[in-house]
Amino acid sequence: MNNKPLDRLIKIEEVMLQIGMGRTKLYDMIQLEEFPAPVKLGRYSRWSQLEVQDWIEQQKGKRAA
Repeated sequence: MNNKPLDRLIKIEEVMLQIGMGRTKLYDMIQLEEFPAPVKLGRYSRWSQLEVQDWIEQQKGKRAA
């Protein structure tokens, strides 16, 4: 049995809502390799829900440091 959590690909609007930042800041962070890059599906960009959640948890960990 596989206990690995299911991942799903989410749109930029959902990413922006989850991290509380706008499109320009998001793409700036991707360019600086400070945020996970999107998965390209043809002309569409989607993000891994698990990677976004991991990034959020990392940011919370930095707050405690």
